[in-house]
Amino acid sequence: MEKIMNAAVTIRNAHLGDATLLAELGWKTFYETFAPTNNEADVKQYVDKNFTTEQLRQELEDPHAIFLIAHAGDTVAGYAKLRTQLNPDAPPDTVSIELERIYSDRDFLGKSVGKTLMQACIDLAKEKGYDTLWLGVWEFNPRAIAFYEKWGFEKFSAHPFLLGTDLQTDLLYKKKLT
Repeated sequence: MEKIMNAAVTIRNAHLGDATLLAELGWKTFYETFAPTNNEADVKQYVDKNFTTEQLRQELEDPHAIFLIAHAGDTVAGYAKLRTQLNPDAPPDTVSIELERIYSDRDFLGKSVGKTLMQACIDLAKEKGYDTLWLGVWEFNPRAIAFYEKWGFEKFSAHPFLLGTDLQTDLLYKKKLT
């Protein structure tokens, strides 16, 4: 998919050699996003389990996972992960793809990285024939909720999300692509 989405941000598909890069970026962005508003031990437990090089290598090898990496110049600025596998939480009566993760490095917030990644995810979903893009977002993440609603996502449900030992609620949002 290697293409320039705007003058400042480039998006490319991730490959197996990006496992360490994605693990480090995933750990950093998740921790910085959620540690200030959650129990730090719960956040650390979650990132230490889910953002290891081995875990990301396994995810990159999963045929149902698509990772996109955003670069601002020569710097890795963010990433997104899409899942093509059918999920019971997906919106009913749709041919949908899940946007499982989308994160920008804190230094690039407000600098079109998230916007460029989102457009790349929408374009990719349409190219692959999906009619709906859906995602889960923590109910107490107003910045992310506002971002998704600005892109036309609408709430359709909720489901539990375990952060360390803390059972939280993620709101489920969907966007029609057709």
